[in-house]
Amino acid sequence: MDESETQAQLRREATDASLRVERHKTDEELAKQQADVEGDASKVLDGARARADEVLRSAREKADKELQRTEADSDDFTVVEDERSREDDAVRRERATADEEFSREPDANRRAVAALLELARAQTDYHLHRERRHTDGAIGSRDDFLAMVSHELQNMLGGVAISAGALMKIPGNDEVRDAVARHTRRIQRNTARMNRLVGDLIDVVSIDAGRLAVAPESRDATELVGETLEAFEPIATARKISIGTRVAAGPLLARYDRGRILQALANLVGNALKFTKDGGRIDIVVESLEGRVQFAVIDSGVGIAPEQLSVVFDRFWQVTNLERPGLGLGLYITRGIVEAHGGRIWVDSRLDVGSTFYFTLPVA
Repeated sequence: MDESETQAQLRREATDASLRVERHKTDEELAKQQADVEGDASKVLDGARARADEVLRSAREKADKELQRTEADSDDFTVVEDERSREDDAVRRERATADEEFSREPDANRRAVAALLELARAQTDYHLHRERRHTDGAIGSRDDFLAMVSHELQNMLGGVAISAGALMKIPGNDEVRDAVARHTRRIQRNTARMNRLVGDLIDVVSIDAGRLAVAPESRDATELVGETLEAFEPIATARKISIGTRVAAGPLLARYDRGRILQALANLVGNALKFTKDGGRIDIVVESLEGRVQFAVIDSGVGIAPEQLSVVFDRFWQVTNLERPGLGLGLYITRGIVEAHGGRIWVDSRLDVGSTFYFTLPVA
């Protein structure tokens, strides 16, 4: 499972866990409310029966006094006691029946509520799972389509670049040749930029699918620094940005795909140039630490806010206040490249002080 799939799985597990917690809270609240209702009903019923008993007792006392006042004989008292005994038995039977019905009613209510709740939850789970299946299918179709279109665009851009090179060979006078050369170079620059963008899209699809191709071999990691400097020194010189290096003496053998790690290092240095003001400084450091080779790209740029440090390597993350913001794919691709080599990447940054991006490679 690649990194993006792992993150998606973690997010889904977090959603499921949150759903379970909420359902447990709902069950507890319903049980509490049911208990409160049953307790209140029992209190009301007991109070009503106590008042009825008190009224009956008072009425019987008055009846006894009336019998005594009229000097009724013992047979009359016997008849009254027998009648009262039958009435008491009838009341007890009615109350027992009422209690039985009362006890069954909450159980029936609980079962009805539980059945409705279970049905609602089953519908929620069904729609959630269906939505996830739909999302997975849509993402798979999108990635396949993006990969196909990207490869087709690369082929067409290659044809445009070849045609542009052929234009420069067309004979003509100096004025025509200069005009052709000027427009041809513009075509070639734009073609190169488009080709890099398409390449980034293909890399994103490959990383998401866990199919990013790397061919590691044992090489000296310090070789990468010279090639990176050669690529970026003209831009840095034009902006009066100093690029320094601190490289350990002697070769630092590591296992890496030269083209891919050059791409990762170029992304980090290009990013540093983008965020560093004219007259600033960038350092590239390569050293051996505890069985790994560690790279660091240090800049004196604008820095990254603390709340954004956890998302800088996500797809499409970018600083929105740049005059020419990119698509936010460079750091995501860099992370994918480093992790495909079995390395690790992270960043330390302070606003208005600068940032340091680190990544490691396994030693040879």
